[in-house]
Amino acid sequence: MNHYQVNEIFFSLQGEGVRTGTPNLFLRLSKCNLACTVETHGFDCDTEFESGRELNLEEIVSELQASSPTCDWIVVTGGEPALQVDRELIDGLHAAGYKLAIETNGSVELPPGLDWVTVSPKVAEHAIRQRSADEVKYVRAYGQALPETVVEAGHYLISPAFDGTRLERRTLEWCLRLVEENPPWRLSVQVHKLLGIR
Repeated sequence: MNHYQVNEIFFSLQGEGVRTGTPNLFLRLSKCNLACTVETHGFDCDTEFESGRELNLEEIVSELQASSPTCDWIVVTGGEPALQVDRELIDGLHAAGYKLAIETNGSVELPPGLDWVTVSPKVAEHAIRQRSADEVKYVRAYGQALPETVVEAGHYLISPAFDGTRLERRTLEWCLRLVEENPPWRLSVQVHKLLGIR
């Protein structure tokens, strides 16, 4: 049985993207293959994903059930969850009755079987390996252009970068302009940060 480095497991509402407002269990896996900073990406990564515990599938399911006995959607996130997600985890969580969404930077191709894929690229287009998704979401800081994405998706989203928990007016206005100039792209604000929830 495989073991996974798990940073945290908790229940909350999806705060961004097409599934905003839906109840979800969050399975945050440890580690990432990138280091996003203002200098390299236009914004600082705001998630602590280095720490973690080693859990097997049975232990993960037990903690998920303890976090919410009724929620049947899991968002697998990180860090970069594609570094750890495998068929055993996907099949095991499906067998336990869950539907699986994932949020990935797209730098690692995902195994098949996930129910909802969000690609939020943090690498150059030529380095993106996960080229199909339900939604593709680019976080944009003020002045950052929208690339011509290589990801084929059902939904195309622009997400204004937050400065900590604050959304700067000029960043929001910049992203509104990007949406106006680039149909079929639309705005996706990180509502959980505005509401002060996880």
